[in-house]
Amino acid sequence: MANYPKPSDEELARKLTPIQYRVTQKDATEPPFQNEFWDNHDEGLYVDVVTGEPLFSSRDKFESGTGWPSFTRPIDMASVVARTDKAHGMVRTEVRSRAGDSHLGHVFEDGPEPTGLRFCINSASLRFVPVDRLEAEGYGDYRALFAVKPGPAPVAGPNACAVGGPEAGCVATLEVADLAGGCFWGTEDILRQVPGVVDTEVGYAGGTTEAPTYEKVKTGKTGYAESIRVTFDPSQLSYADLLEKWFFRMHDPTTRNRQGNDVGTQYRSAIFYNSEEQKRVAEEVKTRVERSGKWKRPIVTEIVPAGTFTPAEGYHQDYLEKHPGGYTCHFLRD
Repeated sequence: MANYPKPSDEELARKLTPIQYRVTQKDATEPPFQNEFWDNHDEGLYVDVVTGEPLFSSRDKFESGTGWPSFTRPIDMASVVARTDKAHGMVRTEVRSRAGDSHLGHVFEDGPEPTGLRFCINSASLRFVPVDRLEAEGYGDYRALFAVKPGPAPVAGPNACAVGGPEAGCVATLEVADLAGGCFWGTEDILRQVPGVVDTEVGYAGGTTEAPTYEKVKTGKTGYAESIRVTFDPSQLSYADLLEKWFFRMHDPTTRNRQGNDVGTQYRSAIFYNSEEQKRVAEEVKTRVERSGKWKRPIVTEIVPAGTFTPAEGYHQDYLEKHPGGYTCHFLRD
C-alpha cells in the first residue's frame, strides 16, 4: 500500500493556497458554485491536496445542485474518516482524509443510488489527476477504475443542501466578493492585506465574449472590467465593511470608466453581486457613502449581477508583491 505522509504545517503553509490551507487545516467551507471542481466533468481521480492520497473517482461524481463536488462514495471507504460535527448549531457527519487528516466536507444520507449517500466535498481539499496522467503521476494502479465504458451518471434527487431551508446542513464559512475599481494590480495590493481576507485573484468580469485575455480586454471593446475576486471570512470581515471601509476608499468611484491615467470601460467602478443579499448590502453601502459627503461628485459605481469571472494571466497575479514600486493609482482615502 502506498504511503502518503503529511507534510509539516510550515511546509503546508508554503505549498497550499490560502483557501486550501484554511479549508483542509482549519475546517473552513468554500463558497458554492465558486470553486474549482463543482462542474468538472473530466475523467480522473480526485486526491487529497495535502498528501496525494486517492479519495474519489469521477465515475462516482454526480450533479447534486449544491455547488460543491458531490460523490456517491469514496474509492475506498477506509481512506476517509467520519466524525460527528456539531459546529454552526447543527449535527452533521464530517469526513476527513485518513492519511492527511484533511477536512474534506460532510456526508449526507440523501444521495442517489447505489449508495444513497452524498459526499459533499470542498474543491479546495482536492487535486484532480486526469486519466491520461495517472501513470505519469504515480496512480497507474487506478487505471482499472476507468477500463470499462462509463454507464449513466447517478441521478440526484432532492437533497438538503440544494433545496435549502433551516435543515440545509450546508454552510459556507467563506464568501466571495467580485469587484472592479481600475487597474487590478493596485486593487489587489490593497485588498490582499485587509484583515479577514483569505485570498485574492485578479481577472476579468462583466463581459460577454468568450475567453477574455489581457490583450483583448485592454482594447476596451470586450465589455470586461479588470476585476478582483476576494475570498474573505465573514466572521472576521463583513461584506458591508469590505465595501465601505476598503472598496469605496481605495479608488475614485465618481469617475466613469476611468481611474487615474487609466481610461476605458475596462477601468470602470463596479460591484458584481453573487447573491440578492450582496446586492442589498451593496446598494445600502453605496447610498451611505453618497450621503456621507466624502465624494463631491455623484458615485457612478455599477451594482450588477456577477457573471463568469475569468482569472487573469499568471504574471498579473500578486503583481505589486512581485514587483514592488510598480505602477498603481490606488490608495486609501480618509
